Amino acid sequence: MMIPTYTATRYVVPLREGGSLPAVLDTEDGGLYVAKFRGAGQGARALIAELVVGLLAQRIDLPVPDLALLNLDAVFGRTERDPEIQDILQGSRGLNVGMRYLDGAFNFDPVAVAEFVSPEMAAHIVWLDAFTTNIDRTPRNPNLMIWDRRLWLIDHGAALYFHHNWEGLDETRIHTPFAQIKDHVLLPLAGDLAEADAAMTGLLNDEVLRNVLALVPEALLMDAPEGRTPPFESADANRDAYFAYLSQRLHGPRTFVEEASRAQEQQRTAPIQSLPYRR
Repeated sequence: MMIPTYTATRYVVPLREGGSLPAVLDTEDGGLYVAKFRGAGQGARALIAELVVGLLAQRIDLPVPDLALLNLDAVFGRTERDPEIQDILQGSRGLNVGMRYLDGAFNFDPVAVAEFVSPEMAAHIVWLDAFTTNIDRTPRNPNLMIWDRRLWLIDHGAALYFHHNWEGLDETRIHTPFAQIKDHVLLPLAGDLAEADAAMTGLLNDEVLRNVLALVPEALLMDAPEGRTPPFESADANRDAYFAYLSQRLHGPRTFVEEASRAQEQQRTAPIQSLPYRR
């Protein structure tokens, strides 16, 4: 696995659907990318989650747009008139993270596009999101797109939310069953989650986790909000902390699989809610 680095040359358009105000950028030699900025929202840690979860998804054969590192130099975006965007760009000099822009893609609709999602694929996505504690794959905000007659996973910045409070990380949090999985948009379409667990743990191991974390740049790992120091003395120490969390969660007990299966069964056995009749 490798991540290319491109220099951003033009701010094309903001994507105001996202709370962190991502944008489409043109790049030198790379084409168009949807950029997530380190100066917005949850900062560099959201970008780390974007890289780690996106790379893990690729490793288990789930479709994620090509990832890239996007370099913003000191003069990028100076002609932008929107002060909110200017503030974000000024706080994002250096490396940021981008996903290949899928021109012509349309938003996921669980009714209209179920043909693009097999039960096996849905189960694999549910497993990944439970493993990485991704709270942002709900019917309200599925972060799924249809492009080229395929389903694509986007926007993983809200995953790995434990890293916003390293001091509070303990065994209980590492092995959280992740109750929020009950709201996953693909849970009703998912197949056998025990089979998904066997397949995913056959593809992921400690070597894969180390290789993924090795691709996260030091500039992101050692970034910290203004006025605060990074939580680790070095990028390698930070990588080791991510590895410890992911490895322990992977090797079990995988209570998140049990929780997802329980939520799935509850959905299947829940009585159908009748809609009130109105004239």
